[in-house]
Amino acid sequence: MEIRRDRYLNRLASRELNGAVKVITGIRRCGKSYLLFHLFRDLLLNRGVPRDRIIEVALDDRRNKSLRDPDELYRFVSGSVGAGQHYAFLDEVQYADEFEDVINSLHHIENLDIYVTGSNSKFLSKDILTEFRGRGDEVEIRPLSFSEFASAYPGDREAAWGEYLTYGGMPEILSKKTEEEKVSYLQRLVDGVYLKDIIERNGVEMEEMLGLITDSLCSAIGSLTNPLRICNTLGTLGYRGADNETVSRYIGHLADSFLFERSRRYDVKGRRYFDTPYKYYAADVGLRNARLDFRRQEHARIMENIVYNELRSRGFGVDVGVIESRDRAGGSSEYAQLEIDFVANMGSRRYYVQSAYSLPDAEKREREIRPFLKTGDSFKKIVVTGDRAPPHRDENGILTLNILDFLLDDGSLDL
Repeated sequence: MEIRRDRYLNRLASRELNGAVKVITGIRRCGKSYLLFHLFRDLLLNRGVPRDRIIEVALDDRRNKSLRDPDELYRFVSGSVGAGQHYAFLDEVQYADEFEDVINSLHHIENLDIYVTGSNSKFLSKDILTEFRGRGDEVEIRPLSFSEFASAYPGDREAAWGEYLTYGGMPEILSKKTEEEKVSYLQRLVDGVYLKDIIERNGVEMEEMLGLITDSLCSAIGSLTNPLRICNTLGTLGYRGADNETVSRYIGHLADSFLFERSRRYDVKGRRYFDTPYKYYAADVGLRNARLDFRRQEHARIMENIVYNELRSRGFGVDVGVIESRDRAGGSSEYAQLEIDFVANMGSRRYYVQSAYSLPDAEKREREIRPFLKTGDSFKKIVVTGDRAPPHRDENGILTLNILDFLLDDGSLDL
């Protein structure tokens, strides 16, 4: 089963021969190696690049154990480069000692274009590009978007949506046949892979606290939070070993390993960021649900997380919008901070997006669009809803869009 990952393939292809080391990052098991060793390799071959000019080294393969020695790896790759343009694909590069030095040395070979992936917390840490002394160009891969998931799912889009809400978009989930297999796979990933890596890499001593912080972030997706609030929550649970500094550090470990992303609050009119609180979103809703043992299936929160991930997958920077408003009510002035779920930015483009699982009546819709009417600008404004209805605009030009139409059409924001 081949799943097209055209968003990432196009980003990787656009960076070909740009003089930088292409560093493919992302949460473990999300398809980094598949993108490089299958999709991108096939693109080069189909374009006429000779097979012997693509140097592939899978360092997690026992047959390549000798190449984990940095000098052997350098000799092998450099010795494979002849006349003409060559490409080096180094997979699971963290298996090699001193891999940063090896890559920086290989970078001096002018006719060698270098691509590397890795799958442990050391490599996945977002500060890894500093190891390449400013010569790295990151392509971050995410779990399957809904459109990617639906393209390989053996059912209609409604059935695919129900599955995606529950089990998320880790590629291997599509090969699991039973509910038991899916649940077990996701729980093994969270506990036996991701958290284990974080503990080992960072020398985490309070493993229970890390687990509780993970649970807190999973429970709070789409809600404002900060380390102090989580610290207070741990205190109510009777956990006395938490302090603000430690909680902040552990949240940083979770973010560095791509399990969560932080979205900052942005004052739309004042054009400034608020220091705190923030919102955190899970890299994959299936992993989030698995960590909570599938007990808290809050579809409104989960859909909001999926909308966030979709915007990020499309390449947008995403903030939480804040509109400070002061209205006259009953002869007095009433101050409020109105929230726009997502302010999505890419260059000069901006979209305001609200995620509303349901709009049952006019009052609910009015609450959702009220912040849009206060922005004072003409950027596009979209309400994404779980209600089944065709796309339509109101008298203010605000587009209401069904979640599946939004997710399945890359151009949906410009309808």
